[in-house]
Amino acid sequence: MLSFLRSPTLPSPPKTPDTALVNAPDLLDRDHSILAFNERVLDWAVRDDVPLLERLRYLCIVSSNLDEFFEVRAEPHVIAMQAGDRKGTFSVGSFERLATSLHDIVGRQYALYNEKLMPAFERLGIKIVSHGDRNPVQRHWVKQYFEREVRPLLIPVGLDPSHPFPQVANKSLNFIVRLGGRDAFGRENEIAIVKVPRVLPRLIRMPAKVSGTRTLFVSLSSVIRAHLSELFAGRHVGQFSQFRVTRHSDLAVDEDDVQNLRMALRQGLVHRHYGQAVRLEVSAGCSEHLSDFLLHQFDLPEKALYRVQGPVNLVRLTQLIDLVDRPELCFAPYKPSFPAQMNSSLSIFEQLKLGDVLIHQPFESFDGVLEFLRESVNDPQVLAIKQTIYRTGPNSELMDLLREAVRKGKEVTVVVELKARFDEEANINWAEMLESIGAQVLYGVVGLKTHAKMMLITRREGKSLKRYGHLSTGNYNPRTARLYTDVSHITADPVLTTDMEHVFVHLASQSKLPALRKLWFAPFHLHNNLINRIDALGAAAARGMDTRVVAKMNSLTDDALIQSLMRAGSKGVKIDLIVRGACMLPAQVPGHTENIRVRSVIGRFLEHSRVFYFREGETEELYLSSADWMNRNMVRRVELAWPVTDPVQRQRIVDECLVAYLHDGVDAWDLGSDGKYTRKQGDGETPVHGAQAALMARYAEIGKARDGA
Repeated sequence: MLSFLRSPTLPSPPKTPDTALVNAPDLLDRDHSILAFNERVLDWAVRDDVPLLERLRYLCIVSSNLDEFFEVRAEPHVIAMQAGDRKGTFSVGSFERLATSLHDIVGRQYALYNEKLMPAFERLGIKIVSHGDRNPVQRHWVKQYFEREVRPLLIPVGLDPSHPFPQVANKSLNFIVRLGGRDAFGRENEIAIVKVPRVLPRLIRMPAKVSGTRTLFVSLSSVIRAHLSELFAGRHVGQFSQFRVTRHSDLAVDEDDVQNLRMALRQGLVHRHYGQAVRLEVSAGCSEHLSDFLLHQFDLPEKALYRVQGPVNLVRLTQLIDLVDRPELCFAPYKPSFPAQMNSSLSIFEQLKLGDVLIHQPFESFDGVLEFLRESVNDPQVLAIKQTIYRTGPNSELMDLLREAVRKGKEVTVVVELKARFDEEANINWAEMLESIGAQVLYGVVGLKTHAKMMLITRREGKSLKRYGHLSTGNYNPRTARLYTDVSHITADPVLTTDMEHVFVHLASQSKLPALRKLWFAPFHLHNNLINRIDALGAAAARGMDTRVVAKMNSLTDDALIQSLMRAGSKGVKIDLIVRGACMLPAQVPGHTENIRVRSVIGRFLEHSRVFYFREGETEELYLSSADWMNRNMVRRVELAWPVTDPVQRQRIVDECLVAYLHDGVDAWDLGSDGKYTRKQGDGETPVHGAQAALMARYAEIGKARDGA
């Protein structure tokens, strides 16, 4: 029993009837909550205790996150602004409020880039050298590079009636140029566009012969800018600017109206790069004449224009991290330990007969999952492998193992989610490859994304067949398994694996799902089960029972779940929510949500595990899940939650995934009653710890002890 979870520090409000929620505070805005999360990530780029290259990495992560925000969330706000809508969720007001917040974040990003990070790099002999700072030898080298590598790929387009404004792809680098004089035919067409191919590197390291002892780079935009005049012989290059347009990129396919979802998605990918424009980025010095021209061309309102003091795509600066060989400017390498519960000298099937195995990634290695699959592929007694694939990446050992299983004659069934956002093309390619060699490939259920992560192994043992299963809070992606915190659960529990078999059959046949004994399944049961469990705790608290909810997830935006939490809190249930990203629940509001605390932990690794703990008196329950508490996860996705019933295993998950984060005094942010997050700071006297750092240290010691043994 967890005494520290049973000793709340928050006062209990007086018992009130359910009608008290009529006057409950408004929920927090989802889009602004997403931006607040990115502000917390940006804080890592500000912190002096973070190595310099890692600070740059966090700056790039924020830029990448903002790109995705624009691609997925901005379109309805922009459309409402264009239409002049004054009412509704999306309106002129919503666009302007969002634009104000976004301009503020972008401004802080570039201020940090120019005033802190780049000067710090220069003090270490690392610099991106502008044209004005290059000496004659460097300028000569850049000119040669331009002529050899860049110019042959550039086709400047002068605009006139027969040369309309070209199609500009999403997030591509381009230049707009205002020309003086007349063209070869005596006309005064003054605007030209130069599209920069994506194949060109955005940062180029200068060789030692021109950089000396320093590590010097030139940006591709600077190279082109310095030689723009050479692209327009006989014309005067006046005003110019680099620019980048971001477009709505969330694929929408009417699944009820297509015969082949895979082909429809592949066709949709072709058009993704040319969706509705939602943001325009230009250089800070871009003239109003050129920026107005571009805004008109892309049909964007003025506040969709972002003038930036630097490269229009900070994401591409991740190349600098890869090109600078200075280990002391990065985090110290961390090597995950092999899962403590697994014995590499014993068959995993024999180990599972003794009990379930939990793997806490990335503190423990994803190799344990690969080893489970590898042994299954090579074991002649294994007859069938069933697996879901949501995100696995373009190069995956796991997919290679599935391919090998097919070649060995095993029955391989893979449920591939083709609509995993921004992984559609990789998943389509994997699906086609597996189908081509004889695997049974399914695409889930029409209208639902298959987000559940599960693998089921069927093995002949004597005269019977036995099932072994793997369930996970995260994806089957070896790369992200080194970067995301997740929990893998490998089991031989006959009830749990039978439930898994029912789910696979349901996804394949779309027949009615039998009653499940342990799994909670979305879209049928998960949502209601969570609400019922929370409401039951609220009723128990109203009777004077000691009750507790601790839940860890990526996002909390589902209205019904939020209302159930607020109802339970108003009746005395002590609730702690560890929500990495967007959270719409207004915590700590006097008279309403004093019993609910919300915190976000932003660390070296991306918090990704979903863990739900419920306690009523002496009875504890803990579930792991693939689902966040968002409406889409509850009603528009195939999701799973499953219990951890072994007391020792449950205690381990509570200690590592919940308690450690509730006690984090370094990387945690608490949500206040004003809807704003404040970073948890120590008093300078009491020792504090970061949850991730503590877990890394713990598992490093476990690894050392294991290696020593």
